[in-house]
Amino acid sequence: MTILLTAGSYAQLITVLIVFVLVLGVTAWVTRWMAEYQKAQNVNANIEIIETVRITTNKYIQLVRVGQKYMAIAVCKDTVTMLGEVPYEQLKFRDASDSKLSFKELLEKTIKMDSSDQSDTKDR
Repeated sequence: MTILLTAGSYAQLITVLIVFVLVLGVTAWVTRWMAEYQKAQNVNANIEIIETVRITTNKYIQLVRVGQKYMAIAVCKDTVTMLGEVPYEQLKFRDASDSKLSFKELLEKTIKMDSSDQSDTKDR
């Protein structure tokens, strides 16, 4: 079986690729727009989730600020239980700049970890 590609089939292929790229672009733009919209809807001055730690598959401990009080709560599949109030003085906050690495820094860190893993296996 021979597949003949004519000028018409090349044009169809290019048209489909252009439409595909346009759909991907529109999808990315709409996703970003919806994320910004939902972020603006969830802005609250009185309630804020500070930190979440996973205990098991569907159980979490969350540190929540309600007004001026900080509370630890356990969130399960069907229940939410208040564990207790946490004094502000006992909380440790990370700087936003510390937690956000640039892609270059993350890549360099990964390469260093990978090279150290390889040197460990060579030593054995």
